[in-house]
Amino acid sequence: MHPRPARAAAALLLAASILPALQPAHAAEACRGTIYLTFDTGSQSQAALIADTLKRHHIQATFFLANEKTVRGDWSLDASWADYWKARVAEGHAFGTHTFDHVYWRGDGKDGSIRVRPQFGAQAGKTMTWSAAQYCDELRRVDTRFAELTGHHIDPLFRAPGGHTSPNVLAAANSCGYRHAGWAPAGFSGDETSSDAYPNAVLLKRVLSGLKDGDIFMAHMGIWSRKDPWMPANLEPLIAGLEQKGFCFATLREHPAYRAAAGRH
Repeated sequence: MHPRPARAAAALLLAASILPALQPAHAAEACRGTIYLTFDTGSQSQAALIADTLKRHHIQATFFLANEKTVRGDWSLDASWADYWKARVAEGHAFGTHTFDHVYWRGDGKDGSIRVRPQFGAQAGKTMTWSAAQYCDELRRVDTRFAELTGHHIDPLFRAPGGHTSPNVLAAANSCGYRHAGWAPAGFSGDETSSDAYPNAVLLKRVLSGLKDGDIFMAHMGIWSRKDPWMPANLEPLIAGLEQKGFCFATLREHPAYRAAAGRH
């Protein structure tokens, strides 16, 4: 054999032998399961922390958006948040509607109507009766506003405030192409609960021990009421703990229950 081809062959063999050592540890091991991290808008006090933590761990999550009052004195879908949402779009995250005015379900009518109470907006605190078409309009308001801010449409997903749905709510949403996405029992972060009754360490242990393959996890991007905020203490340990267990992460676009709907969007 000519010396040059021999040296080339030897170099290829050497590269093949060391390549596995250069791969990230998580790439060498198959995922033992997938967890779907989701975040609902809130006071937005933890928005920067969420973005930084997800980016550092190379995780894509799903955000459910409503136009909520923030700690900055503005609203989460104001133009002042455009750069934040554009950056999350560029990172490949998924987005769903949480109703524009964070509208709570209050009851179903026999005619398919829905009793609702918005938390924000011009009708905040008022109980009203909507048709299915009006409920759809409320879901679509988020998509319209998000496209104005980012040039990107949301995914065909919605999450009812408080997770409270009903036959009429689900039928209305389905009629305009939105699938409801709740969360697993173990996936409730507990960030809305009393920090005296449910300290952060207790909540973290419960979630880490309970989450299993395919579960959806939910937390808010900031909660006004909790005295000892959940996110600064628990988000990084939660992700690190799940990674140590061999879990990978994905958006709801990849979830078996929502993949087909997202593909048609």
